[in-house]
Amino acid sequence: MTATLALQLTDQARLRRRVLALAENRPAVYRMLDATGRVVYVGKAKRLRNRLLSYFRARYPDDKGARILNSTTDIEWDDMPSEFAALLGELRQILRYRPVFNVRMNRNRRAGFIKISQGPAPKIYVGTSPGSDATTHYGPYAGLTRLREAIRVLNDLMGLRDCSLRMPISFPEQGDLFGPTQRAGCLRHDLAQCTGPCAALVSESEYQERLQTAIRFLEASAIAPLDRVVTEMTAASDRSDFELAAWWRNKFDHLEWLLGASARSRAAVASLSFVYLDPGIYGDDRAYVINHAAVRAAAPVPRTPIEREAFRALVTEHAEWKPASGSLPQGAIDEMLLLLQWFRRRPGALSRTVSFDEWLREETPATIDDERP
Repeated sequence: MTATLALQLTDQARLRRRVLALAENRPAVYRMLDATGRVVYVGKAKRLRNRLLSYFRARYPDDKGARILNSTTDIEWDDMPSEFAALLGELRQILRYRPVFNVRMNRNRRAGFIKISQGPAPKIYVGTSPGSDATTHYGPYAGLTRLREAIRVLNDLMGLRDCSLRMPISFPEQGDLFGPTQRAGCLRHDLAQCTGPCAALVSESEYQERLQTAIRFLEASAIAPLDRVVTEMTAASDRSDFELAAWWRNKFDHLEWLLGASARSRAAVASLSFVYLDPGIYGDDRAYVINHAAVRAAAPVPRTPIEREAFRALVTEHAEWKPASGSLPQGAIDEMLLLLQWFRRRPGALSRTVSFDEWLREETPATIDDERP
């Protein structure tokens, strides 16, 4: 069901009466619209009527709910079969409409991501929110402080820049355009921690080779940076330079942690690959095909043999999908975080999951209907 309430900005009393009359206390996704019809806020509710009425009790301008309502002339909502469906619908509508109040009131994220920028000298760095489609992402990771230190070690070993993305870049092969070689913009080059792409001190091909070595390490397809650390640590120990050996051992610990954290992250994402049977509050149960923490397809829970056979074909279509590389699929990061959080906070939800193999066998797996008395 989709409902629309069109009112003037100053007619909040009438808006409240219509909410009382039409909104049900069930899961839903709602949209607040301004006088031009632009969506300024998207929210979800387990009990829609209670949630919408709370806006009218908020005090302006202290409460954010009152500030949203003050900019609102229309309210629209879509009833949802369950809280999970409402969460998923809210996220997708936020990504669709990009409402101004959702951006301003976005909560801080605890998960960290390793990001790789584009451009002639890409930068590897740590962020807490998805970037543009031009940015490659790895993660998510817990422990932002340790993650930042591990990436600093990796950048230092590979001589990759960690300066601002706005820093001008030049390479020796562009000498006719940029003039004679200049001094690097920071001390990292003097400390042999950066190859100096800001001052034409490294060729583009060499920088790219170093970058690809770091990427292969992040994807666990090669461990060259760790090999170098072990070699240096062993050599220092053999010379009885134990202080230097301890310095290299500290770098080893950071890179070893990064390898393990990356493996755990990939395993956590890959583990969310199954059919999730989500009960609706009014019997409108849904079945979600989830692969690598992304909802690939959804349909009503199949009841009859024909419906189950059709759903088996849907599972077959999406079960074999795999990410193209070790990086996260563009545009799917917010949904991935939502699913990871949903199943981590609700272990009981995992009991309503069915593996792809079970769905694809000849026998029919149990469904929600089979479990109800």
